Amino acid sequence: MDMFIKLAFLVVFFGVMVFIGLYCRKHTTDVNGFVLGGRSVGPWLTAFAYGTSYFSAVVFVGYAGQFGWKYGIAATWAGIGNALLGSLLAWVVLGRRTRVMTQHLDAATMPQFFERRFGSRSLKLASSAIIFIFLIPYTASLYNGLSRLFGMAFHIDYAVCVIAMAVLTGVYVIAGGYMATAINDFIQGIIMIIGIIAVIGAVLKNQGGFMAALDGLAQVSDPTVSDAPGVFASFFGPDPLGLLGVVLLTSLGTWGLPQMVQKFYAIRSEKSIDKGTIISTAFAFIVAGGCYFLGGFGRLFSDQVDVAAQGYDAIVPTMLEGLSTVLIAVVVILVLSASMSTLSSLVLASSSTLTLDFLKATIKKDMDEKQQILTMRLLIVVFIAISVVLAIIQYRSNVTFIAQLMGVSWGALAGAFLAPFLYGLYWKRTTKAACWVNFLFSTVVMLANIFVGKYFPAVLQSPINAGAFCMLAGLVIVPLVSLLTPALPQAQIDRVFACYDRKVLVSVKDSIGDQNNTKEETP
Repeated sequence: MDMFIKLAFLVVFFGVMVFIGLYCRKHTTDVNGFVLGGRSVGPWLTAFAYGTSYFSAVVFVGYAGQFGWKYGIAATWAGIGNALLGSLLAWVVLGRRTRVMTQHLDAATMPQFFERRFGSRSLKLASSAIIFIFLIPYTASLYNGLSRLFGMAFHIDYAVCVIAMAVLTGVYVIAGGYMATAINDFIQGIIMIIGIIAVIGAVLKNQGGFMAALDGLAQVSDPTVSDAPGVFASFFGPDPLGLLGVVLLTSLGTWGLPQMVQKFYAIRSEKSIDKGTIISTAFAFIVAGGCYFLGGFGRLFSDQVDVAAQGYDAIVPTMLEGLSTVLIAVVVILVLSASMSTLSSLVLASSSTLTLDFLKATIKKDMDEKQQILTMRLLIVVFIAISVVLAIIQYRSNVTFIAQLMGVSWGALAGAFLAPFLYGLYWKRTTKAACWVNFLFSTVVMLANIFVGKYFPAVLQSPINAGAFCMLAGLVIVPLVSLLTPALPQAQIDRVFACYDRKVLVSVKDSIGDQNNTKEETP
C-alpha cells in the first residue's frame, strides 16, 4: 500500500507535466515563442519560473545538508540572502532594464545581448562556449540530489532515476518550449512551498518541537570545527566568513546566470516586474529559507548518518526517513519539482544559446525559423544525454559532492557574466575589452580551482569561495579595464541606450511635478 501511494503521486505528477507540454505546442511556432514564450509571460509565472529555476535538489539535498552541517542553524542566513540579494535586489536592479534593453536589441539569449550591446560577434561565441561547458556540471548535480531521495523512497537504481527524470523533462520542454516550462514551474512552485512547510513541521515534531530541537543542537559539539559551546545553535555559526562566501555565491550568483536572467527577457511588460518582484522574494523566503533552516538541524541525526563515509548528500535524506508514507511521497514530488524546473531552464538556455549564437552565427547562417526550432529540440536531447552520462559517471566514481559540483558551475558562469552584464545595462563606458578580461579571469580561476586548487590560498580552495571571489573581482575588473581601454563608438552607445530615453505622454494628474505649475511656460 505504501508503494502504491508513492507511485500514484508520481504518475499524477508526471501526467500533468507532460499534458502541459503538449498543450503548449501552440506557443512554439517560432523562435521567439519557443525561447521566450513570445515575451508575454505574466508576473506570477515569471516569478515562479525564476524561483523554481533558482532552487533545486542541489539546494534541498546538497547545500542544505552540507552547509547545515557546517554552520548549524546559522545556515538559514543563506536562505535569507537568497531572498534579499538573489531575488529582491536582482529583480529591482536587473528586471526592468534587462526587459527594456533586450527587447530593444532584439536579444533572446545572453550571448546575443553581449554581441549587440558591444558590437562583438566574438564575445557572443565566447559566452556561448562558457555557457554550454559550465551548465553541464550544474545539470549533473541535479540528478545526484534527486537520486538520494528516490533511493530512500523506492529503493531503485540511481541510473533508472536519472534516465526517467531526464526523459520526462525532455518531453515537455521539447514539446512546449518556454511557455510549458513556465506553467509547469508555477505548479511545481506551489508543490515546493507546501512540501517544505510540511516537511519542516514533521521533522521538528519528531525532535520534540522547535525549542527542543534547538536545545538539542546547542548540546552538539565538534572540536574539529570549534571549541565554543552551542556554536551550531548560534546566530552566525562557527565560521561566519565561510558562511558569507556561501551567501554571496548563492545570492549574487543569480545575477550572472543566463538561465536566471533570461526570465526577465520573457516577462510581459515593465508593469509586471513590480508584482513579480514581490512574488519572487516571498517564494525565496519560504523555499530557500526553509531548506537551509531544515538543514541546520542535520547534526541532530549524526548517530544515523556517517558523513565521512556517505558524504553530506546523505544528511537530508536521513532526516526524512522517519516521515510518513504520504510525507515521503510529498518530499519526492517536491524535489522532483525543484529539479525538473531547474533542468528545463538549463537545457532550454543551453540549446537556444548553441543554436542561435553558435550554429546560426557560424555554420548555417541561412537557418530559417523551423530549422532553428528543430535544432534546439535536437540539442535539448543531446544536452540531456550528455548530462545523464556525466551524472552516472560522477555518482559511480564519487568524484565530488553536489555543492562542489554546483559551485564550480555557478562560480564560472556568474563570475564571467555578472559584472559585464550589470555594467553593460547601466554604464555607457563599459568596453568590449573589459568583458574579455573578465570572461578569461573567471573561467581560468575556476578551471584552476578544479585541477590545482590545492595550491590556492586556503580560503579559496573551496569552489564556493573561489566563485564568490570571481564575482566580486569582476565588479572591480570591468570598470578598471573599461577606463584603460578605448570606449565604444558614440553612435553605437547612443543607439543601445536610446531605449531608456523614450518619451511617454501622460495626463497631468498622473505626472510627477510641481502641482502649482501645470501650465506651459512661455519662452
